[in-house]
Amino acid sequence: MIIDTHVHIWNLERSAYDWLKAAPDLLNKNYSLEDLEELRLTASVEGGIIVQADNTLDDTALMIEAAVKHDWIKGVVGWLPLLNPSKTEQLLQSVVSEEKYFKGVRHLIHDEADDRWLLQHAVIESLQLLSARHLPFDVVGVKTAHIQAALEVAAKVPDLKMVFDHLNQPPIQAGERFGEWGNLMKEAATNSQFYAKISGLGTTAGKENFTVEGIKPYIDFVLTEFGTDRCFLGGDWPVSLLGGSYVKTWSVYKQVIEELVSDEHTRNRIFSENAVAFYNLNL
Repeated sequence: MIIDTHVHIWNLERSAYDWLKAAPDLLNKNYSLEDLEELRLTASVEGGIIVQADNTLDDTALMIEAAVKHDWIKGVVGWLPLLNPSKTEQLLQSVVSEEKYFKGVRHLIHDEADDRWLLQHAVIESLQLLSARHLPFDVVGVKTAHIQAALEVAAKVPDLKMVFDHLNQPPIQAGERFGEWGNLMKEAATNSQFYAKISGLGTTAGKENFTVEGIKPYIDFVLTEFGTDRCFLGGDWPVSLLGGSYVKTWSVYKQVIEELVSDEHTRNRIFSENAVAFYNLNL
């Protein structure tokens, strides 16, 4: 079974999606799960998690509505107002506790001017609330400073499970193996709070480098450092279309995993079981 742990949808009439205003035309339009249905069947993706694309409750509501309509969607990584702990606590009690699809939280930290946004006192207080409810947090970092901030969060909220979306942008285009990114990811890997989401590498690498050989060293690195129990996969559709088709994305990931991991049971953990455990999915 393959679970795609990183699917996006958006509806420009439902939320602002400010980041899309500067995005390529390919992305600056509505995307729904209906647009993905034939492609995900071709790619043999049997389960999915929709991940937030805007820092709004409207975006989260859109994702939950879609999850209810599509049996293959097993969870939603939504948004909560982490800068407002009291509102976050209220929503955790009134919405999240009653919503079976709400499986994790994310904030677009890479769009914040402050690379240390997560370390604000109010945010830490909200993350402690997530931890108390065993809700994991997706870290969508693009700089090594974001990894460093996450390391400090881990020290302040020691029971919070976190995953680095898109491996926090490894230096694939630079051909670096593995530089400051590698050093910080190694440090993170020593802490069992951290997981690695192998996703978004088509846009990270660029079309020319998004090949089995182009990304294989970086996936090998995270599998070695984090271990095969703390890594899982995500397609990052439709953002991934900038690096190639959905079917190509999964073809590349599957081939890399099959070349690096010989044991079928271990491959199954990476393809689905680790995600089930991390997001507490009900299959």
